[in-house]
Amino acid sequence: MRLTIFGATGKTGLHLVEQAVGRGDTVTAVVRDPGRFGLRHAGLTVVRVGDPDRDADEVGKAMDGADAVLSAVGPRGRNVGPVAAPVTRALLRGLDRVPSRRIVVISAAPVGPTPDGDSLLSRAVLRPVISAVLRPVYDDLRAMEEALAASGAAWTSVRPPQLTDGPLRGGYRMTVGGVVPRGYRVSRADLAHAMLACLDRPETIGQPVGVAD
Repeated sequence: MRLTIFGATGKTGLHLVEQAVGRGDTVTAVVRDPGRFGLRHAGLTVVRVGDPDRDADEVGKAMDGADAVLSAVGPRGRNVGPVAAPVTRALLRGLDRVPSRRIVVISAAPVGPTPDGDSLLSRAVLRPVISAVLRPVYDDLRAMEEALAASGAAWTSVRPPQLTDGPLRGGYRMTVGGVVPRGYRVSRADLAHAMLACLDRPETIGQPVGVAD
C-alpha cells in the first residue's frame, strides 16, 4: 500500500512510519524539517512541507497517487491555537490526488460522548474536568471532525485517551462509532497500529473509532 503520512516527526507519527514500512508499505513522510527526521528505509521518501495551509501544491504532490493518507498532526497545547482543524482542511483540499479519498486522523476520546459502562468517577469528575481544562484543544478536534464529516472523504478519526510512551503490545480495544468504556490510556505505538489497522477495516469509514488498553 502507498501511504502519505503527515506529522511524521511527532511521537505517534514516527511510530506510524516505522510500522508502515515494517509491514511493507511504501511511505511518503511529510515533515516540516527533514533535518529532524532520522529514519531511513528503502520504501521511505521524505518530503518537506512547511505549512500545509499555505503550501497547497506541495501537499497535493505529497499525496499524489497514494492509496491512503494518515495524519498524526494534532493540537500542541491549549494556548497555541487551532492546529488539527486547519491542517486537516488543507489535507482535504488536496485529497483529490488520492483515488480512494481515504484519510485517517488522530482525535481524542473526550471529543465523543461518555460511553455506556464508563465509571462514575470518569463520568462525574475526570471527563468534565479534563474537557474544561483542555477546551480549546477539544474545540479544535471537534472542528476537525466536523470538516471531515462534511467533506465526502472516506475518513476515520481515531479517538485515544491519555497517550503513553509504552511499547507496541497490540492488545488494545477498539470501538467503531464510539469511545472505549473504561479506557484511560493507550501507547502511541498501539495508537499508530490501530490507525494502520483501520485501513483494512471498511466499517471504520465515516466513523470515529475509540482505541484504548
